[in-house]
Amino acid sequence: MHMELAKTRAESPPTVGAVEVVGLDKAYGKNMVLRDVNLEMPEGEVLSIIGPSGAGKSTFLRCLNYLEVPTAGTITIGNTTVDAGARPSRASLDHLRRVTGMVFQSFNLFPHLTVLENISLPQIKVLKRSRDEAHEISRNLLSRVGLDAKSGEHPSRLSGGQQQRIAIARALALSPKVMLFDEPTSALDPELGLEVLAVMRDLADEGMTMIVVTHEMNFARDVSDRVMVMADGGVLEVGPSDQIMTQPSHERTRKFLRAVLDR
Repeated sequence: MHMELAKTRAESPPTVGAVEVVGLDKAYGKNMVLRDVNLEMPEGEVLSIIGPSGAGKSTFLRCLNYLEVPTAGTITIGNTTVDAGARPSRASLDHLRRVTGMVFQSFNLFPHLTVLENISLPQIKVLKRSRDEAHEISRNLLSRVGLDAKSGEHPSRLSGGQQQRIAIARALALSPKVMLFDEPTSALDPELGLEVLAVMRDLADEGMTMIVVTHEMNFARDVSDRVMVMADGGVLEVGPSDQIMTQPSHERTRKFLRAVLDR
């Protein structure tokens, strides 16, 4: 598992569309928390979303798989499109969630199940895989995240970094088209966070399409293909990671980066 964070993928991105968001709004009553957010991503791209607290970053991520229900706009992931204004069908929402893997700040593992069972259960329930098939896939994923020796342990016996890597393996077990990460290292000590970032970097190298809400500026600069900057519920700018991190065009972005990089 690689611990450095430099990009090793080819610089020219593929052209097949993976994610398209058009005119996404989210309101809680009269409070608009997202306003006209638009995004296009090709397959295999890694996008980091940065910005100040309260910018709407996590809400945007949760709207992509309808954990939060948008007020307006359309979301397309792969060949599934849902329109917030048209009351999407249950089948459309189920498929949207099926093709998006989600990793949260907290690990959300079942404490009474072993690591192997935590990864296998969603496969058995959602994909109707047999227990043997699910266990085989789970063991392969544990090896992929460097935790094959922990299959029989319960989550309470693992470090926070190990638990988050298990959460990533569980999301991957459903073979998503897009992985969504919501501040996956924010609850971890820096050393444990590096373990998680290394797994995410390996996924990026393997061509996984990823959207990452993060405060890890090195990851945003070195692993992401593009960076999207959000503030006050909208998008300030989107561009190549090196350009956004070193020569942003928006003054609000420059102010934010000075604040986080000068700590």
